[in-house]
Amino acid sequence: MARSSALTITAATLTAAATLLLTACGGSSDDSSPDDIKGAETGASSPSASASASEAAVANRPDVSLPADLKLVFDFEKPSDADQAAALEDAANYIRALNHGITEQDAKDPAYGFYSAAGAARYAESQIKEYVDGGWTLTGEDRYYQAETSSVGEAQKAKSILVTFCEDQSKAFGKEVKTGKVHRTEESLASYQKFSILMASQQDSPVWRAQQITVEGKAAECRS
Repeated sequence: MARSSALTITAATLTAAATLLLTACGGSSDDSSPDDIKGAETGASSPSASASASEAAVANRPDVSLPADLKLVFDFEKPSDADQAAALEDAANYIRALNHGITEQDAKDPAYGFYSAAGAARYAESQIKEYVDGGWTLTGEDRYYQAETSSVGEAQKAKSILVTFCEDQSKAFGKEVKTGKVHRTEESLASYQKFSILMASQQDSPVWRAQQITVEGKAAECRS
């Protein structure tokens, strides 16, 4: 049972979004934003304070565990660049959090909110709500692969990295919540999707958050 695809947006559009994001992060304001990371400090801090904040952020990462009958496989090669590696790992955590919300049947699940903001958070909420409203959850094996990362901008307080990867849903199936009945489907071009996720660093935190996401359905380049 494939997730709904978002409207197609080009890489240039995501790059433009990154530029706007960096411009916003480069300024200062006393007003807090709904997209500010929970618990993150917004002012300047000493190296020791930054280290403490980073340790706290790691310790306070949300539970994104899944039921035993749903397995997510991330067949990613770790980038040599530390920032790109961190952005890729938290892009995977965003996907884990989205699936956690589906299996928990909670469109307001705090897990995806920890790993996303703006359009990416709205996408996660809409996907989870679609499953909840339909009485569906997921089972089987969902595989992600062919990951690529590229830096698209940097400001004084934030960096942006575009993460792309493929998804093979041919072994993942929809399951009725009430009855537990699994609806199996045959492998087809519809089983493959390509994700593009704009990830942004956070001040005084090792967490990278998804800002914008696009999903291309029936991605022939991902079928191999």
